[in-house]
Amino acid sequence: MSSEYSVSHIQGIITLLEQQKTLSFPRLENGLFPAAEVDSKTKYTGYGNVWVRDNIYLAYAHYFCGQTDIAVTTVKTLKQYFQKHQSRFFNIINGKVDKNKIMQRPHIRFNGQTLEEIHQEWNHAQNDALGYFVWFYCKLVREKILTTNLEQLELISLFVLYFKVINYWQDEDSGHWEEERKIAASSIGVVVAALIEFKRLCQELPLINNLKCNDTVITLDLLDELIQKGKAELNHILPSECIQEKPLHRRYDSALLFLLYPLQIIKGEMAEKILTDVINHLQGDYGIRRYLKDSFWCKEYKQVPPQIRTTHCIDREQWFQDNNRELQLGEEAQWCIFDPIISAIFGLKFQQTKNNNDLQQQTDYLNRSLGQITASDSPFGGFKCPELYYLEKAAYVPGDATPLLWTQANLKVALEMMKRSLSFQL
Repeated sequence: MSSEYSVSHIQGIITLLEQQKTLSFPRLENGLFPAAEVDSKTKYTGYGNVWVRDNIYLAYAHYFCGQTDIAVTTVKTLKQYFQKHQSRFFNIINGKVDKNKIMQRPHIRFNGQTLEEIHQEWNHAQNDALGYFVWFYCKLVREKILTTNLEQLELISLFVLYFKVINYWQDEDSGHWEEERKIAASSIGVVVAALIEFKRLCQELPLINNLKCNDTVITLDLLDELIQKGKAELNHILPSECIQEKPLHRRYDSALLFLLYPLQIIKGEMAEKILTDVINHLQGDYGIRRYLKDSFWCKEYKQVPPQIRTTHCIDREQWFQDNNRELQLGEEAQWCIFDPIISAIFGLKFQQTKNNNDLQQQTDYLNRSLGQITASDSPFGGFKCPELYYLEKAAYVPGDATPLLWTQANLKVALEMMKRSLSFQL
């Protein structure tokens, strides 16, 4: 690690991490990625399953680094999964099921090998996960990396009608963290980014004149209407994550960073405000908190029974209440997925501004990301990318989801972004 890098230095780090399998991404035969590498001790986390959101970030990382064949395979298989279970969309669009029953929503976590749904109760109301798929699918098609046809675009149109029927700009969903349902800016922003990308695709393809789904014609006016409703709500909520009354109200949330990168849906002064908020209020010495008073993997989390650690957040909060555990500020887990994103954000800024302070910030957050990689004395072994660090007996140690593939993907992006900044500098 260094306060200054060269392209060759960064490439040397990448080569080392590849040799140590830090940037190794185990994939299923169909191209999907589990959330984490699990063994007999960590299987309880359920991270051997597939999440839609995580897979888009993993596909994006490979796309960003020029490995587009991997990205395309992942997205194609996700498309097959949604095709297989498209009745979830039709049932809500046609009013056959109650949208407020979360198990009736499109499932965002599933068995990656069989593409079958998992029957465990889960917070499937996650508009961000669905939005990420639409955003990246359309992006790949627009860049002529992925081919499409009318039938496949009609599948994407199902997402559009679904977002319309549930009033996504006012819909309470569980969002990035799969917890209590609220009207969340981070979820609304992802859907806005998805709709904008779909609109751009429709403008570029002649197929738009024939695009009809569930007896509804998909028009640019319809897309504009949905986009504007989302933007208006974002203008109302930001820079907060949620402005509903307590306990849902949340002023700071690191999920908002994703609207800056990779989505780049928020720019200018508001983007600066969100970035500054996270750095000033959520950044720690080991990583970055998701939000204040986050109980997931908080201090002494191993005291929580394994069957409760990764289940419904209501069960977790009830256990804390029953055991007289009150979370204190500063006892939250510090996550490893955010520092690489902040490094990439500063990288984009540097490439636009040529301001060396932005390059230095990019470097500092890359170094924080590299510093989160486990050492040889870790119980998980060396050169692993954890999901998070949490407090155990007054020391920060990696959580059980180590290595987490989402962390690896974001680190891969941050390293590539640094190479681009250094090349740009030349």
